Amino acid sequence: FMQMPWRTEIIEGLLGADLVGFHLPGGAQNFLFLSRRLVGANTSRASVGVRSRFGEVQVGFRRVKVGAFPISIDSAELDGKARNRDIRRRAREIRAELGDPRKILLGVDRLDYTKGIDVRLKAFSELLAEGRVKRDDTVLVQLATPSRERVDSYRILRNDIEQQVGHINGEFGEVGHPVVHYLHRPVPRDELIAFFVASDVMLVTPLRDGMNLVAKEYVACRSDLGGALVLSEFTGAAAELRQAYLTNPHDLEGVKDAIEAALNQTPDEGRRRMRALRRQVLAHDVDRWARSFLDALADTKTDNG
Repeated sequence: FMQMPWRTEIIEGLLGADLVGFHLPGGAQNFLFLSRRLVGANTSRASVGVRSRFGEVQVGFRRVKVGAFPISIDSAELDGKARNRDIRRRAREIRAELGDPRKILLGVDRLDYTKGIDVRLKAFSELLAEGRVKRDDTVLVQLATPSRERVDSYRILRNDIEQQVGHINGEFGEVGHPVVHYLHRPVPRDELIAFFVASDVMLVTPLRDGMNLVAKEYVACRSDLGGALVLSEFTGAAAELRQAYLTNPHDLEGVKDAIEAALNQTPDEGRRRMRALRRQVLAHDVDRWARSFLDALADTKTDNG
C-alpha cells in the first residue's frame, strides 16, 4: 500500500465515512497507523477487537469509528440445501462417477495466482510419489472458475496449471482412472454443494486471501460432521476456523503434512473438529455480520450527533 503514489488520498477518502470496517483486527490497526502516518490524524492506540473495542480517528469535529467485522455467508441456507435429498443423491453419484475412491480431495477457486492451486497440486504429486497417498484410492478434484482470461499472465497461469494436471495424471493415473479431475468452468450452485458433501478433504491454500468464503461454505454443508478442512494461515477465515488443519502455503512440506493428517484423521477426531467449525460458521453468519456493522454505524451517528 505504501508504494502507491495516491496512498494519502485513499486514506483521506476513507475518512469521509463514519465507520470503516475491515475483515480482521489487523486491518483496522493498520488503518489507524496509516491515518496517523499519512494524514497526521489523532487516533486511538488500544487494540481493536472483533465486533468490539473499536478504534477511533479524530477528523475535525468528527470521530470516525474503525472496527473489525469478518464477513460471512448465509450458513443456514447452505446447511438446509446440503441436507436436501436430491443434493445427497447427487453427492453419491459424484463419488460413483469418480470411481468410488476411498478419499476425495476438493479445491474450488477462481483461477488466480493468489489461490495456491499450484501449491496443492505439487503437494499432492509429491505425496503420491512418496507413497504417502495411494494412487488407487485417492483422487483430487479441482474446480477452477475462469478469471481475467484476456490478461496474458492469467492465460499463462491456466496453461501452467493444466500442464501440472497433465503431468500428474501421466505419472500416476491409469487409463480411465486419472488421479486429478480438473474442470475449468463455472459450476452451478447445487452441483457445487453436492461436491462439498461428497468430498472428504477441502483444500483452501491461498498465498493470501482477505477472508475466503469457500472454506465457510464447505463447513456449512457438512451437517454429517464428515470431511476435513485444510486451510491456509494467510486467509482471513483462519482466524475464525481454528479447528481446521492450518498450514503455511509457502512451506510445501507443511502443506503435505496437513493434507496427510486430514486424510488419515480418525472419525472421532474429524467429528470433533467439524463440530467446532460448524458451531463458529452457523453462529457467525452473514445476518450477524450485517447487524453488527449496522449497529456500530448507528452508534457512530449518535456519537457524532
